[in-house]
Amino acid sequence: MKLTSKCEYAILALTCLARKKPDEYVSVEAIAREQSIPTMFLEQILLIMKRARYVSSHKGQKGGYRLAKPPSDITLAEIVRLFDGALAPTESVSKYFYENTPIEKEKKVIKVFRNIRDYISDMLENTSLADVI
Repeated sequence: MKLTSKCEYAILALTCLARKKPDEYVSVEAIAREQSIPTMFLEQILLIMKRARYVSSHKGQKGGYRLAKPPSDITLAEIVRLFDGALAPTESVSKYFYENTPIEKEKKVIKVFRNIRDYISDMLENTSLADVI
């Protein structure tokens, strides 16, 4: 598993929003400035997260974005899967994105990759935004 810039920026944007009051809307520009994220890229990321119901938005002068649910209800695993797909190092050991791969014929190698998947998955599934702010 390797995080893309989009996923890393999404996590940064969410941590920014998680530090705010639950009813406070934060502008794209403020998030971008606070986390050093290119504004145009951040707008695309926030749209994806809005469609996935992790953030909500409000238009107008006091508009912006806020979390759509408490930080404790959003895990890092959910965000990584939203932007980068499988948490597994190879699709043949993925729980949610399984595909055949050539390495499957080596059972002991597959076992190692399953253990890696389980460790990463457990860590990300059990780490919420609340845990990292």
